[in-house]
Amino acid sequence: MLVAKGIRKKYGQLDVLKGIDLEIKSGEIVSIVGSSGAGKTTLLQILGTLDKPDSGELTLNGINPFTLNSRGLAEFRNQKIGFIFQFHQLLPEFTALENVLMPALIGGKALNESKVRAKHLLQKLGLQDRENHQPSALSGGEQQRVAVARALMNEPDIIFADEPSGNLDSKNAAELHQLFFDLRDEFGQTFVIVTHNNQLAEMADRMIVMSDGSLK
Repeated sequence: MLVAKGIRKKYGQLDVLKGIDLEIKSGEIVSIVGSSGAGKTTLLQILGTLDKPDSGELTLNGINPFTLNSRGLAEFRNQKIGFIFQFHQLLPEFTALENVLMPALIGGKALNESKVRAKHLLQKLGLQDRENHQPSALSGGEQQRVAVARALMNEPDIIFADEPSGNLDSKNAAELHQLFFDLRDEFGQTFVIVTHNNQLAEMADRMIVMSDGSLK
């Protein structure tokens, strides 16, 4: 599904990524681990098209997103990619339902149909009674599940998660980790997860170790 070849990235004189070759299969859960400064987040941002490599090639289901113009790239990212971050990045003034709806509204999808899907996702994640609550009224685990629902909203080909359980206690972290596998089993969802959590890393179908800008 996703193929990266020779991905390089430099900031100033610092080589952050030194020619990364990587393939991700559809329905696979892949963890990326390594010490701080190894280049994990930079790699994830490039795979997720949030940043561009200095050289190399990236294709997602045969499409190189970096050949698209800025509008095309934004539309590609909206339709094909979901994101989950350590800090959920929910919009505080909106309810859980409105936060989940946001990718669909940005993508110009019909509001009524999108609401049905958003409500279904919140129900699937055990949040049907919290859809009208703003993030400040939700627990940390609930906020992160809203973020997962938001990532799923447009039925993306792949979801990238950067330390998704890094801000959660052990119980909520374990529940979130299991949720990823439940979503994969039910929807065939593909996940690429940067994590320092050994339990999550070892649960993955495949664990990739990064060191000094390269894959071991």
